[in-house]
Amino acid sequence: MSTEQKPAATTGAAATVPAAPVEAPAPAVPETALAKLTARLVDITEKAEHTEMWGVELSPSAHPPTQVILLKFLRANNNDVAAAEKQLTSALEWRKKVQPTKLVSETFDKKKFGDLGYVTTHKDEAGTETVITWNIYGAVRDNNATFGNVDEFIRWRAALMELGVQKLRLNDITEPPAEDGEDIHRMLQVHDYRSVSFFRLDPAVKAASKKTIETFSMAYPELLAHKYFVNVPAVMGWVFGVMKLFLAPATLRKFHPITSGTTLSTELKSISSSLPKEYGGQGPSVTEAETVKLVDDAPAAMPIANVAQAEAKPVDSSAATTTPVVTDGEVKAAEAEPLAEERVA
Repeated sequence: MSTEQKPAATTGAAATVPAAPVEAPAPAVPETALAKLTARLVDITEKAEHTEMWGVELSPSAHPPTQVILLKFLRANNNDVAAAEKQLTSALEWRKKVQPTKLVSETFDKKKFGDLGYVTTHKDEAGTETVITWNIYGAVRDNNATFGNVDEFIRWRAALMELGVQKLRLNDITEPPAEDGEDIHRMLQVHDYRSVSFFRLDPAVKAASKKTIETFSMAYPELLAHKYFVNVPAVMGWVFGVMKLFLAPATLRKFHPITSGTTLSTELKSISSSLPKEYGGQGPSVTEAETVKLVDDAPAAMPIANVAQAEAKPVDSSAATTTPVVTDGEVKAAEAEPLAEERVA
């Protein structure tokens, strides 16, 4: 007779299987200012009804050119996302009204703007390009003709700025920017004051400077790496000394006053040989460089209506050293220092 095998009886409490250890959730990665501004981009462009900035079609995806541009607006506002959004919206609205990329192909009056501005590109031994915009204020023949029509002056200056921005080739950027890294997508600027009177209080110049500051500081942030002031009379050295009392060290490091233009090559050693000959280089004269289109009798410029205004404080128009000088969008407002038009963000 067969017997069934039964499971052995167990005594005591059933054996407990230890539970698998619960892993703690990974700490959340803080959302960066750039990520926050990128997330707002669709709403920003819809509000402005414009998507183009400096020749780049802005995209909320992982688009390196867009990321570089957004980072510039953030840096101009000390990483304040709300402030950067406000400025970017204003800049896009301004571009929709003015269409500055089209200004590069327009013509301007040679009698008013001839010999005043140029753009050059230089390569160092490693092949790295440096873009320089040149403002030759000593070439102004008639202050009222050049600066009297402020809207026309801004259109010409925007055309020159856009020509320089084109040379930066922002659309060719393929690597996303490091938020804490150096911004290499910027240009240099040279202001030449040969034959300029530093004690001239011309209302037309002051009005053009003020409105250009308001417009360009809003529309072209963080595009200049350094400013070189050349052929500045030695007697004006005290002006830059006074500026140290008002400007942050980071801003002052971008200022380079030079008494003689021929010594600029010693400041820009990596590209010194290709600089224009009047600035110590071996290249062609700056007057042979690229500029906006000029004709002897250009058609009258249409006024720029409702140009967006920057948040900068107004410049003290009573300063005793007002010069025929305008900024290029790197301006931050400081309070009533001489040469206020030359502040660089």
